[in-house]
Amino acid sequence: MSYTAKSITVLEGLQAVRRRPGMYIGSTDTGGLHHLVWEVVDNAVDEHLAGHARVITVTLLADGGVAVRDDGRGIPVEAHPRERKPAVEVVMTTLHAGGKFDQQAYAVSGGLHGVGLSVVNALSARTEVEVARDGRRHAMAFSRGRRTAALRKVGRSRRSGTLVRFWPDPEVLDTVEVDADEVAGRLRETCLLNPGLRIEFTDERTGRSERWQYRLGLADFVRGLLDGEEALLSKPVTVSRAETFEGRAMACDIAVNWLAGGFESRVRSYVNVIRTVDGGAHEEGFRKAITRTVNVWGQANNAFRRSDPALTGDDLREGMVAVVSVKMPDPQFEGQTKGKLGSAVMRRYVERCVNDGLAGWLDANPALGRRIARRAQVAAKAREAARHARDLTRRKGLLDAGSACLPGKLADCSSRNPADCELYIVEGDSAGGSGKMARDRQTQAVLPLRGKVLNVEKAQLGRVLANSEIQSLIKAIGTGVGDDFDYSRLRYHRIVAMADADVDGGHITTLLLTFFYRLMPKLVDGGHLYLAQPPLYHLRRGTTTVYAMSDRERDRLLRTTFKTDPARPAGVDIGRFKGLGEMDAGQLWETTMDPGRRTLLRVSIDDAARADDVFGLLMGESAADRRRWIQGNAGRADNIDA
Repeated sequence: MSYTAKSITVLEGLQAVRRRPGMYIGSTDTGGLHHLVWEVVDNAVDEHLAGHARVITVTLLADGGVAVRDDGRGIPVEAHPRERKPAVEVVMTTLHAGGKFDQQAYAVSGGLHGVGLSVVNALSARTEVEVARDGRRHAMAFSRGRRTAALRKVGRSRRSGTLVRFWPDPEVLDTVEVDADEVAGRLRETCLLNPGLRIEFTDERTGRSERWQYRLGLADFVRGLLDGEEALLSKPVTVSRAETFEGRAMACDIAVNWLAGGFESRVRSYVNVIRTVDGGAHEEGFRKAITRTVNVWGQANNAFRRSDPALTGDDLREGMVAVVSVKMPDPQFEGQTKGKLGSAVMRRYVERCVNDGLAGWLDANPALGRRIARRAQVAAKAREAARHARDLTRRKGLLDAGSACLPGKLADCSSRNPADCELYIVEGDSAGGSGKMARDRQTQAVLPLRGKVLNVEKAQLGRVLANSEIQSLIKAIGTGVGDDFDYSRLRYHRIVAMADADVDGGHITTLLLTFFYRLMPKLVDGGHLYLAQPPLYHLRRGTTTVYAMSDRERDRLLRTTFKTDPARPAGVDIGRFKGLGEMDAGQLWETTMDPGRRTLLRVSIDDAARADDVFGLLMGESAADRRRWIQGNAGRADNIDA
């Protein structure tokens, strides 16, 4: 086969778009189809950004078409000075033709390359355009990029605007069925990014009709991304600036909050209202600035202890819910689909905006700033724990192949289905012995711990992971800690802390909760952690034996079950359990371990920020803060075991 000049094919006009549509819309599947919708909608939004359009109407037509109307200025209809044909026809049929190459008609815009409407036209079986401008309405039509009806006047209009109707071409697209939910979601986001803009959406195929308009913008957006989950802050941190930066008109709007108890990061970024699904320079500037600002502020305001590790971007992004929206002239994207911003100037601008705006907010809200810092410290400690665990692995320590066997004191269950298995964590060998005899060996495992668990709130992580009781817990549960946490290795779906019903037992329970919250927070968030409720009293008369969880329940049982005066319980033998070790196996099974009769309290973190505050206050290093709390709350204390 010869290769000569005749082998070179020159594609003219919109032929290249139809021959290689993926170059212009990313793909020919549903993603490319919806990209056509976004191109037309983005043009209407650009009119809003320019200060001319207030209402956009999007309609999915019953016959498969899409109609987008705006009340902007209307595409010019007069003859183009060089092309000698109506400007609207030039826009619809010529690649790289548009009003967005300079900042005369549009200061900022989503359309940049002048290929949006022309590509839509090229990939549509039919396209119709109506323009209301200067008191008149004009219309023209196209098919697969070629004009089928010349521009003509079709009436008068007291308003201006543009209406584009198009029917995607099944000859070049794999699907022409527009997804109403996806379109509605994108339109709602557009309104959230543009406070005051109203978008009306109708799906003639199903009769669906919606309208969106938001007053607060990004703050509303972040609230929606929280999706009803508890937030760390009652109101998001917002930064909004618009100014000339390095000779360009720039704008930056950011809103950020954090999930109180979750770990997923939900960050959305936009440039000129175009979603940048792959992030880019503006997200990089945001991440760098927020990490630096919180670290600098925290150190200057004693929000961190000297022993605390420096926060990284990953620590602050854990549970982050944020929207980053920037506007700039002539942004540089990586590809026509605008998935990633490449403009380095925007990275520098966002950094400056966040550094200044967030620092000011932190200075004005120090209590909330400490809450953010403490939440990030939880992630930092988990990250450090994972690093220490890996270091120990390299040193043939805690988790290496030779030592990763189950702890010898663990009495494991025979079932290997984690969903059926329970691990009871008990204090001491005495309670452990009773628990081992009382348990259901098929599904219940017992791990006795010696004394009180190390306070992980105070101790260095290296010391924590070197502690034998902590090692036993980590080995028995099997998931690892921090970044190495792996649900697939969880050996028990119910982990039950079973401590004595006294002050020491409460202290042990608090230490265990601190351990799980700091090193295995996903266990708590996943609902795998429980507290057993052993009784405090047993009451016996004749053959009748009952158990009471508290003084109040004891008195109630004396009055009701035994028909006697609690002050003078005639003939009733009342015993107080000093610990689980005093119960025989039958009593422990009957009251605390029998799934049919026991009471388990599931530990949840509905308000992780409050839990974080309590752990830091009661288990942390500040004795002065703890003393003030005790003095302020001493009057509420009852049932003191002195």
